[in-house]
Order: sequence, then C-alpha cells, then structure tokens
Amino acid sequence: MRVDYHMSSNAVVNVCAQTVCVTGAGGFVASGIVELLLRRGYTVKGTSWKELKRLTLCKADLLDIQSLKEAIYGCKGVFHTACPISNDPEQVVKTAVNGTENVIIAAAEAKVGRVVYTSSIGTVYMDPNKSPDAVTGVVIGAMLQPRINTSMYHILQYLTGSTKTYVNSVQAYVHVKDLALGHILVYETPSASAAVQSIYVYY
Repeated sequence: MRVDYHMSSNAVVNVCAQTVCVTGAGGFVASGIVELLLRRGYTVKGTSWKELKRLTLCKADLLDIQSLKEAIYGCKGVFHTACPISNDPEQVVKTAVNGTENVIIAAAEAKVGRVVYTSSIGTVYMDPNKSPDAVTGVVIGAMLQPRINTSMYHILQYLTGSTKTYVNSVQAYVHVKDLALGHILVYETPSASAAVQSIYVYY
C-alpha cells in the first residue's frame, strides 16, 4: 500500500498559514515530524534543528517555562516530543514529568488548539492495571542528520556483536515516516482525542 506522506485526503484541518511548535525538534522522531509538517505546508517553530524555510528556531528548556511560552506563543498546535536522555533515571523522570507539565501549561496559556504528546513505554510499564494496545517498538528509518542516534545504536549493537546478552522479550520496529505521519494525522483529525498508549521506546 502506498502512503501519501504529503497530505491526507481525509485531513479536515486547514493548514494554510498554520503555525505549530515541535519541542525537541532535533530528535530523530521530531525531525521526521518537522520534515513532514513542512512538506504539508505548515510553518514550524522548533526548539532546535537547523534553519529552513518556514522553520523558526527557538531556544527553549523543558524546565524553563518562560522559554517554552515564548516558543509556543502564536502556535495553533504543539507536538511535544522532547525528552531528556540520561543514565540517571531520576533525572530523566524529573525532567520529562516537569517538562511535560510546563509544555501543557504554556500551551494552555497560549490557547493552543491541540497538543500531540509523544509518550513512552514508561506510561504502562510495570503497572498491572494497564497494558499496551500493541507491542512497543524501536523507531527506524533514514536519518536527516549525519550522526547515529540511540535507536540506530540499539540495532548496531546486535549487528556488531558488542551486545553480549540479549533480553528475553519481543521488540517491534516502526518506520520514522509512519510514526511522523501518525502524529500529524492525530493532530489533523479533531475526533482523535484521549490517550494512545506508548508508540515507541527509543530516540
């Protein structure tokens, strides 16, 4: 089946002159979302990445709510993909939770119409009252940046034999273009709301 990544015939959101914000726009998934948003005619404000037409770069920190307010101001929607990467779990959770709260507050104050939040397996992991709708996965696909990212490094470890032990579990993979399109279709479909369980694990 051929997928049209440029524009959905079912899209009901008028994207003409519509500005959206993508947090963590330099990340693997986020850069895929940014690229597809630009192709579909959106104007994008990102908190990182290189300069492109219709892409404005804003310096923002998840823990600095004022910088987020400045980045989100004037946007119709927000794609919150930014997530800290650290070997310290407490630091990751603190930044991710407080940062997401700051993004939601900033979006509410800016009267943003929709927020699409990229979650993780952490939303359901080890909770006996919840279970994922599908097997969580690793994002794969061509990168826009020249350096390897965490998702690709995860796969490379198996290919090079540098990983000596393997977890007894199931790992699914999703192409970054499909994931980016999924984010945008959620944004463009007003009836899409509530929570969709974790889509991917690694940046």
